[in-house]
Amino acid sequence: MMKDVTCRVIGQTPLTAGYWALDMEAPGLAEAAQPGQFVHVRVPGLEPIALRRPFSIFGTEGTTLKLLYKTVGRGTSQMNRLVPGDPVQVIGPLGNGFPLEPRGEPLLVAGGYGVAPLAFLAGRLPTKGVVLIGGRSADDVLAVTAFERLGWTVRVATEDGSLGETGLVTVPLDRELARLHEAGATPELFSCGPDGLLRAVGERAIQAGCRGWLSLDKHMVCGVGACLACVQRLRREDGTEWIGRVCRDGPVFEAREIVW
Repeated sequence: MMKDVTCRVIGQTPLTAGYWALDMEAPGLAEAAQPGQFVHVRVPGLEPIALRRPFSIFGTEGTTLKLLYKTVGRGTSQMNRLVPGDPVQVIGPLGNGFPLEPRGEPLLVAGGYGVAPLAFLAGRLPTKGVVLIGGRSADDVLAVTAFERLGWTVRVATEDGSLGETGLVTVPLDRELARLHEAGATPELFSCGPDGLLRAVGERAIQAGCRGWLSLDKHMVCGVGACLACVQRLRREDGTEWIGRVCRDGPVFEAREIVW
């Protein structure tokens, strides 16, 4: 159930260049959160009319809520100034998350800080599989150790070749899909990242005849479906199309639902 909670900062951990993990005490909210859901954060220190910021949930532990963010603008720069004990107003958990009972061998595909909901998911899925993480450089590859600690195999690709293999993450993804096909196994894809990656993963899921779960990243102003800022064309099972609200109807959709 969605709640408006006053959280308290526990601490922040620097990851790679510009990326931070923020831990907050969020009783009620943290226990209710599911992988793929998000929260809407009112950043302290900004003017009262400033919009809340949506963040995927990086993980939970008891009453602790974990977020992942990158300092890219005024809001996230202000978040970087938070210290233990600071209050933060948070609405959540919001949206619909990933299914937790896959029908096939799970393949998680992340781009940049798209690892956030997938790291949360990796700790909840009953079956371990392969995580594929892509980024422009090594600085954009996050949470490798966290995935490995959970028992997942990690493959990394960077566009500049500074970590893992050189190129797009779809290259090792294609190899994993071929491996599962040769073994007679059915894959199930879970992905979060930029639209280009999500579209590529969705196309591969459809071509392979398996389910592909994509977490869309849209500009969510209200977070509850009222403002219609995050609309997306979607397809029903009968083939008809409709306009959905990513914050309320998603952010996770099955690949066949999305009209690109």
